[in-house]
Amino acid sequence: MLVQFLNLLSRMEKIDHLERLLAENNEIISNIRDSVINLSESVKDGQKNPEAINFSQESLSELFPSASVPLAIDSEDCLFASKSGSRGSDVQMLDVYDILPFDNPDGGVWKQGFDITYNENEWDSEPLQVFVVPHSHNDPGWLKTFDDYFRDQTQHILNNMVIKLQEDNRRKFIWSEISYFSKWWDGIDSQKKDAVKRLIKDGQFEIVTGGWVMPDEASAHYFAVVDQLIEGHQWLERNLGVKPKSGWAVDPFGHSPTMAYLLKRTGFSNMLIQRVHYSVKKHFATQKTLEFFWRQNWDLGSSTDILCHMMPFYSYDVPHTCGPDPKICCQFDFKRLPGGRVSCPWRVPPEAIHAGNIQHRAWMILDQYRKKSKLFRTKVLLAPLGDDFRYAESSEWDQQYQNYQKLFDYMNAHPELHVKAQFGTLSDYFEALRKESNMGEKSSSSFFPVLSGDFFTYADRDHHYWSGYFTSRPFYKRLDRVLESYLRTAEILYYLALVQSSKSEKMSVFPSVDNYKLLTEARRNLGLFQHHDAITGTAKDWVVVDYGTRLFHSLMNLKKVIIDSAHILILKDKGAYNYDTSTPFLKMDDIQSSQDSLPHKTVIKLTLQPRYLLIYNPTEQERFSVVSVNVNSPRVKLLSPFGKPVTVQISAVWDGATTVSHEAYQKINTKEDGKNHQMKVEFAWYGTTSNRDKSGAYLFLPDGDAKPYIFTDPPTVRVAHGKIFSEVVCFFHHVMHTMRLYNVQGLEGQSVEVSNVVDIRGEYNRELAMRISSDINSQNRFYTDLNGYQIQPRLTMSKLPLQANVYPMTTMAYIQDVGVRLTLHSAQSLGVASLKNGQLEVIMDRRLMQDDNRGLGQGVQDNKITANVFRLLLERRHGTDVNEEKASVSFPSLLSHMTSSFLNHPVIAMTTYADSGVPEMLNTFSPLMSSMPCDIHIVNLRTVQSKVDTEPSDEAALILHRKGFDCRFSNRDMGLLCSTTQGKVKVHKLFNKFSVESLTPASLSLMHSPPDARNISEINMSSMEINTFRVRLR
Repeated sequence: MLVQFLNLLSRMEKIDHLERLLAENNEIISNIRDSVINLSESVKDGQKNPEAINFSQESLSELFPSASVPLAIDSEDCLFASKSGSRGSDVQMLDVYDILPFDNPDGGVWKQGFDITYNENEWDSEPLQVFVVPHSHNDPGWLKTFDDYFRDQTQHILNNMVIKLQEDNRRKFIWSEISYFSKWWDGIDSQKKDAVKRLIKDGQFEIVTGGWVMPDEASAHYFAVVDQLIEGHQWLERNLGVKPKSGWAVDPFGHSPTMAYLLKRTGFSNMLIQRVHYSVKKHFATQKTLEFFWRQNWDLGSSTDILCHMMPFYSYDVPHTCGPDPKICCQFDFKRLPGGRVSCPWRVPPEAIHAGNIQHRAWMILDQYRKKSKLFRTKVLLAPLGDDFRYAESSEWDQQYQNYQKLFDYMNAHPELHVKAQFGTLSDYFEALRKESNMGEKSSSSFFPVLSGDFFTYADRDHHYWSGYFTSRPFYKRLDRVLESYLRTAEILYYLALVQSSKSEKMSVFPSVDNYKLLTEARRNLGLFQHHDAITGTAKDWVVVDYGTRLFHSLMNLKKVIIDSAHILILKDKGAYNYDTSTPFLKMDDIQSSQDSLPHKTVIKLTLQPRYLLIYNPTEQERFSVVSVNVNSPRVKLLSPFGKPVTVQISAVWDGATTVSHEAYQKINTKEDGKNHQMKVEFAWYGTTSNRDKSGAYLFLPDGDAKPYIFTDPPTVRVAHGKIFSEVVCFFHHVMHTMRLYNVQGLEGQSVEVSNVVDIRGEYNRELAMRISSDINSQNRFYTDLNGYQIQPRLTMSKLPLQANVYPMTTMAYIQDVGVRLTLHSAQSLGVASLKNGQLEVIMDRRLMQDDNRGLGQGVQDNKITANVFRLLLERRHGTDVNEEKASVSFPSLLSHMTSSFLNHPVIAMTTYADSGVPEMLNTFSPLMSSMPCDIHIVNLRTVQSKVDTEPSDEAALILHRKGFDCRFSNRDMGLLCSTTQGKVKVHKLFNKFSVESLTPASLSLMHSPPDARNISEINMSSMEINTFRVRLR
């Protein structure tokens, strides 16, 4: 018989008593009435068991926690959340949404806008400066795989770029995706490489953003967004010696202020965005606020301001970038000349420019340029010139560049036109813009408005809201998060093992170079998946398989890196170290058999010879966790490193449902401060409209409100009760729904674990939602996180269609009233909404039988059996007032932050091989001297590549994030074993067993060092800040 034993790792000092009363055996479980999370003062004896990595340096004796003590939070640290809120913004997106009617009148040639008029002599005193910026948007996978696109299109674009830019030094070109650029670079000769470097030096060719990809901004977690920025920027520094300075994001489906913050931290001063709701674009055009300083909601000053240009029209293609009339602009896309493969849908083709038509043609496009410039505050104009995978053929370079050069020469030679037109890079444009608006002077910030907020949910026309992709292909959204956790673990352990291995000759056999190659490949595979057609779930089926296979291979490889690194770190006698690929020292406790299957636990075979279980805690906090492993015998004894018995719970491992009851359970009552809160969890179906336009990979177009999930056969319900955890499992036809309560000290006992294994593979145009209803008076307000970095308040609006009220959730969403907050924590990105008072709902999977006309050319029918993991946390709020509910900013509590961290970074269990004679191991290996402050998270410890080859250097990037948190919650008994220190960390008190040779501040992606960068002895961070340091340990 298969059984499961649980290793209870006492990691926390504060305790909560959790009571779980289940209904009598054969009673119909319609209500589990008294499921109680009782946040009381009672104390359970929890043995302090150091089986996990013990991050604190107290003696590893069996510790009994003292009676509950309030959390040690520096009261200074509470001020940030209470006074935060960008009062300095001229434009607050929540207010914009409030005032916009979201009507959609016909605007004439600019369908979604208005007629633009101008006065001929407006430019008499100051001419119009036009920068035409040629670009080619290269998706690293969409309708073809990354490799196929590269072979068929991208390599030709870049090869032609080198030739064609050298023909005329007035020509310019910009490029963004380093995943493609690096693949091309690796295959070209040194002569070509020198030519590229020359073109960059001469300002003809510019790298914009310079990330590995142009990432999605809704579903991507900031860990991965930062990582792909570093991967791109480090590659550029090593191979080209260039540092990008402007952001270019023309295709992500909605835009997040997190991206603005990250770009600012990398040292950028400018950025550009395109896909924003058409009503917002129109409103900004009327107000001339399309160019603004984007400031974070939580910024108390102006340190996060970054100049942002929002493109005004429907698309980034040529018909929608020269001016308001696509019929005219299309005639200036010279790839569409008659006889080519692409033509103009407006049925008027371009004409090649010659002496006979140049006067009229120059006037036509100048008219468009002038009209477009009327939407902006300066006389500097940006006109992008490009589209997807453009400039692949040599002839196309000639058609565009030669015809435009004739137009420029004509315009510039006629002073009465008052225009100076030229090709430019993105930075050429921003430099001219800043010069024009005198941004060198102090008054600069008053010239452009300051904006705060975000640009979700995107609609490109009508009621076509792009909220479907927040959930599309959820299996891979979950796999992405798992890989992120493994990558972070592997990075940290690898760097420590690398330092350890350099300490003695014997350990130099550690496979540092091989493992660094695996790490690099994993960074790049994860980076590739952040692309806006990958994590979004908006690529062709076989492209999805290609991404999945890359993620899966890296998952396997990272497990190897983790095992190899843990081996060298946990060994007691380092002299006994030997590395043998055929028999790894350790093995991981869970395995995944293919790119599209769920992981499952291995069965640990027990004999009279003891087996070792290694537990790694990937978070920077001491942690008290339940660890579950499968063994082949119910007769199990578990001992701590000091031979003391550890509490275990033995439960059956089920192959499926076996016991039958007749009704699904309905309610959970959560008890705090003696008050009951009614809550229920239910499932519901969305269909799609009967109109011509239906839901697809991008769009959510429901046929009205969700219908309740109805079942003909009563579901099987299984109830398990134990000393460590109790759970209820309901087997429905499309979902196996589990609610589990942990009866343990500390954080894990504070929230309910909810997991759904969803399978809708037999459905037709349906989406499955989980809805949580409560008695919280949330008043149409709810809160969702952006990229796991910050919280954005939301307002459900009746003037908008249902699908517009769905927003992206990366790690959490909550509703609240004056007394309580209910947070849904998520271990994967999904779409969420709060459509009625007291409700939160999350869309878990969608199966759609048709294309939604956004270019993909297929529906979403490759559904997998998908696991969704959540935690539900109810907290009592104190000292809040009604006014603050309207604030533009909100923060999770520390308990909430930690719950999210533990959910997204579960402990990692490893076992020693049974047959190998196990060498002596350290009782614990603890790389940190003690828990980090509660609000400081180690984002990564990422080994830097050496300057010369693909080997690792002895330096790493230490990335820290100080979280903003709200103190106005009960902070008794939370099970947090850490304190806050006003963002200060003493460097020499950071690492245990390693000394810090040097630690110097750097910009986020290591591109820049502050002018006064020197070795520091104390890290000092402001709330919400993400900082990168170059560190050397020995």
